[in-house]
This record gives sequence, structure tokens and C-alpha cells, in this order.
Amino acid sequence: MEVFLQTIGAINDETRLKILHFIDINGEVCVCDLESSFEMIQSRISRHLKILKDGGFLKVDRRGRWAYYSIRSPLDQFRQSILKEISYIGLSIPPLKKGCEV
Repeated sequence: MEVFLQTIGAINDETRLKILHFIDINGEVCVCDLESSFEMIQSRISRHLKILKDGGFLKVDRRGRWAYYSIRSPLDQFRQSILKEISYIGLSIPPLKKGCEV
């Protein structure tokens, strides 16, 4: 039950839906890329990413001082169906803007 509630809670926010869809479309992205693309401060982006990760959608790969997020793989059928539904709702997401040098 707790896992289900965390998953539903993770998508109970328009910004998180946009971030999730953005990562689904663009693949692995750095936190700095999300900051630049969404024009949000790092702490706010990181909070949303933590909730999405705890909800079972994302994985994080830390490389030096940067954190890269991508859709977790394998992703269970429930979360896959959520990603598919998100793609149908016509969210307006920003284009990818690179925010840092690797």
C-alpha cells in the first residue's frame, strides 16, 4: 500500500508530471540541465526529483559533482502505463537547455 501511495503522490503535481515527461522524452539529464530548461532553482528541482525517485520512476547516477536522472529500468507495468498516459495529456514542456559542462 505504501509503495502505491508513494507512486500516486509522486505524480500528484503538475511540475513533477512535466519533469517526468521531460526526462522520458530526453533520456538521461543532469540536474543542471533541468535547472536551465525549467528555469528553477536547484533545491526546488532536487525536491521534485527526490519525490519522483521515491515514487519508483527515476534512477540517479552520480558522476563527480553532477547527478544524472533517467527513467528507471526495468519499469513495472503500472509505472509504464502512467508514463504512457502522461504522454497523452499534452503537457507543455520546455526544450532541453544544457546547463553545465561535463
